Amino acid sequence: MKITINGGHYPGRDSGAVGPTGLQESDVNCDLMSRVANYLRAVDCDVLEVQENTLSQITDASNRFGADLFISIHCNAAVDTNAKGTETYCYELGSDSEKLAACIQQQIVSSIGTADRGVKTGNFFVLRIANCTAVLVETAFISNKDEEILLADEAKRDQLAAAIARGITDYLSLG
Repeated sequence: MKITINGGHYPGRDSGAVGPTGLQESDVNCDLMSRVANYLRAVDCDVLEVQENTLSQITDASNRFGADLFISIHCNAAVDTNAKGTETYCYELGSDSEKLAACIQQQIVSSIGTADRGVKTGNFFVLRIANCTAVLVETAFISNKDEEILLADEAKRDQLAAAIARGITDYLSLG
């Protein structure tokens, strides 16, 4: 099984969202990407980690790799600093992508205890252009002070990465 893990945004060029204490989304996503990849490699998946500056570089790398699955990892942000929770996006409901999104969403919410914002559809470039089953995970709101603390905690990030990896393996077990 070939799986692309994309850590959203690009450290040093595109920080993504920035939390109240200055935690940068790109740094969190880079760490989560590496941790998820390591968990998947431990169960014999062939994993490509990709964190590039442009969306086309990301999808081109994944498509060249011949990925069967594509998972883009992000931290959410909102003007309302009380917004919280996890949501996972697929391009189309009723698809294999929705099934993968549901597996990942369920594992994160049950393992980490974040608010369940559900599986949603999104017209994101990486979901449209990836030549495989693709999802985008919004792990937690970096703009929320409590969730920023969760995202800054290495042990919690490891739990989050393990939950994403379990969601992927849950999906693979569906056959």
